Amino acid sequence: MLERDDSTPTTIALRRLAAGFLAGIALPAAAAGLPAPETTPLLYISGAIAHPNVGEEAHFDRSLFDDLPRQTLDTATVVTDGVSHFEGVLMRDLLDAVGAEGDKAVATALNDYIIDIPMQDFHEYDVLLADTMDGETLTAQDKGPLWIVYPRDDHTELQDIRYDYRWVWQLERLEIR
Repeated sequence: MLERDDSTPTTIALRRLAAGFLAGIALPAAAAGLPAPETTPLLYISGAIAHPNVGEEAHFDRSLFDDLPRQTLDTATVVTDGVSHFEGVLMRDLLDAVGAEGDKAVATALNDYIIDIPMQDFHEYDVLLADTMDGETLTAQDKGPLWIVYPRDDHTELQDIRYDYRWVWQLERLEIR
């Protein structure tokens, strides 16, 4: 079951935009969008996006990722035992933050695994981009730092091998087409 964690603060971008609006300051385009990452990015998003923060891409470091609305999901996977508890952000919230417009996301993992995922999945289902499993931060040695997780226990149609291929662990890059 997906649960919303309302204790998470709003994103830095929204806070900066609101602060600029309240102060009556005209913000430059970069300040009105996503702020630039301050540390090494976890995720790179390119392609058909409206809100880049580094060149024509959106780079998310841990801080930017953590500023997105946090969600939880309890579900079984085909590669772990029993039901696991995942925490992260909804893919649709992440894609909304970058202004993604396209029909598919090409997901690439650290191990060069690549798959096309229909954008419809992220709107039809509460697909989570998880950074923790069972209370532990995911690492590159164990499916991290980011793992696309489908709510397979909530929808029988997701218990199909076609969706299993879309569970990308060690996610590094999304290209929106």
